[in-house]
Amino acid sequence: MFSKDALSYDPLPLPDRAAYSDAQMQEKAAEFLAHMQRRHTVRDYSDRPVPRAVIETCIRAAGTAPSGANHQPWFFAAISNPELKARVRAEAEAEERKFYAGGAGDEWIKALEPIGTDADKPHLTAAPWLIVVFAQRWGEFSDGSRYKNYYVPESVSIATGVLLTALHTAGLCALTHTPNPMKFLNGALGRPASEKPTMIIAVGHPAADATVPAVAKVKKPLQEIAAFAE
Repeated sequence: MFSKDALSYDPLPLPDRAAYSDAQMQEKAAEFLAHMQRRHTVRDYSDRPVPRAVIETCIRAAGTAPSGANHQPWFFAAISNPELKARVRAEAEAEERKFYAGGAGDEWIKALEPIGTDADKPHLTAAPWLIVVFAQRWGEFSDGSRYKNYYVPESVSIATGVLLTALHTAGLCALTHTPNPMKFLNGALGRPASEKPTMIIAVGHPAADATVPAVAKVKKPLQEIAAFAE
């Protein structure tokens, strides 16, 4: 992406502007809030396929996220191949069995009870797509030498949030899954040692009988998540 001999500052006029009134801003903010309140984490998927073009467009949206030094230290591996999804599920469930057998500790397991999860992860094969998010700890110049990436966890987290929002906006459901450890994903997907897998996102349409945990709809009120110093 970068060349050592092309690292100069070149300012451009701001290409896009939004000139909304205060009332319009509030209206748009309220519309977006209502839109995001309809986002649900789903574990039950239908077999309805999702076109690759939709996934590509959502990943492109994720790629617009801000990042440290604009290094864009993320990679998204999208999987629809049934055999590869089955391999990811088998290896993820192997780690999950260790987790639920005591690796997580009693407090963590207790916290998960209202969510209703266990070591079985059928969504990893039922969902038409899995998107594995990788964080790139370093990059390479065009001559192959390394350069450091900055604020990698923060940058990848922002991009992942944009991806989840894009998927929801496209009418899809998603489930974030983080087996620990996840090193098996590098081998399964042929990704280099410079990349650390951070998350598996199952993506698709909800099954007709899909459910969500009641506790998942309980959100903290504004006064518990924000403060304003005016």
